[in-house]
Amino acid sequence: MTDSKRKDTRLVHGGRRKEWTFGIVNPPVFHASTVLFDTVAELKAAASKRDESLYYGRRGTPTTFALADALTEISGGAGTVLYPSGLAALTGAILAFVEAGDHILVTDSVYDPTRAFCDQMLRRYGVETTYYDPLIGGGIADLIRPNTRLVLVEAPGSLTMEVQDIPAIAAAAHDAGALVFMDNTWATPLFFDAFAHGVDVSILALTKYVVGHADAMMGAATANQKALSRLRQGAGFLGNCPAPDDVYLALRGLRTLSVRLRQHEASALQIAKWIAERPEVDHVRHPALPTCPGHEVWKRDFTGSSGLFSFVPKNGTERAVTAFLEGMEHFKMGFSWGGYESLALGYFSVDKARTATPWTAGPLIRLHIGLEDPEDLKEDLDRAFARYRAAL
Repeated sequence: MTDSKRKDTRLVHGGRRKEWTFGIVNPPVFHASTVLFDTVAELKAAASKRDESLYYGRRGTPTTFALADALTEISGGAGTVLYPSGLAALTGAILAFVEAGDHILVTDSVYDPTRAFCDQMLRRYGVETTYYDPLIGGGIADLIRPNTRLVLVEAPGSLTMEVQDIPAIAAAAHDAGALVFMDNTWATPLFFDAFAHGVDVSILALTKYVVGHADAMMGAATANQKALSRLRQGAGFLGNCPAPDDVYLALRGLRTLSVRLRQHEASALQIAKWIAERPEVDHVRHPALPTCPGHEVWKRDFTGSSGLFSFVPKNGTERAVTAFLEGMEHFKMGFSWGGYESLALGYFSVDKARTATPWTAGPLIRLHIGLEDPEDLKEDLDRAFARYRAAL
């Protein structure tokens, strides 16, 4: 496929090499452990390309190669490794590059399970983590040490939605010999070109927008040429391999990602602007709105926004936020996001998830806007705000 193909076209055609599909439009589902060889020469040849061709089921099948190829195609990297969950992709990618005595820098707005991994498992292995202000930009150079192996960025932040200056951070990191890893799940490669902005390893929780239907867990890490070999080696050491049926669901979801994401974007912007006018709301944290920290960076570097955003209610109390959340008709409470359904969750102790930058705004409500009619969602939210006022 030529480089002139635009991303919507790549979504449709990526990973559909006849080598994997045998001419079938949707790559078939291969359940495989053992791959058989007729000669020793064939086995040796396969071993030399074990991450790119049939060798052993854990290393890949036509189904997994098709998804990895498609993700590499739309991301612009050199190659992709698949994992059984988004968290496995984050932790597996980090483990592939660090060793005892190393230091890493992690944004203070990071996905909380990633923070737990750094604070507990990496600490036991002798890897030190320093959390930094997500809005630090090029000032991160002051935190980089001789043993800093990598900088982990996430834009926007999982809860508080700060948009980081990735190019400035990447420039400082690369000047010091460190790599840049990014959780790019919110924007996906369609709305943020990680590699064009200096990222070395771009990580996606495919569970979210790529799968898109809340029915499969999976993650992926796509690397540039400099980082790919070590990333693949680490995945091999850890034995990471997703289930073929889940890979099939991710491939199927990938084909419609652009269409769904544009609808998520349009509906979320409409609702975010509506919420911003509510008297019960202090401010909205949607990267496309000026009230979101890092909004100017988002305008400069991103080409769109997805369906996830947060807002801070006025005079927020746990009782009032609970009243807001309970009794919804269309918004449901549940973890994850990126599916076709709308979700709402309240976060009462955001301050406890920060160590570098204080949070003093009180409870926060995070919404994922699904594919329902926005007017129905507004009516649901209007009733929720009425419950909120009554509980104050």
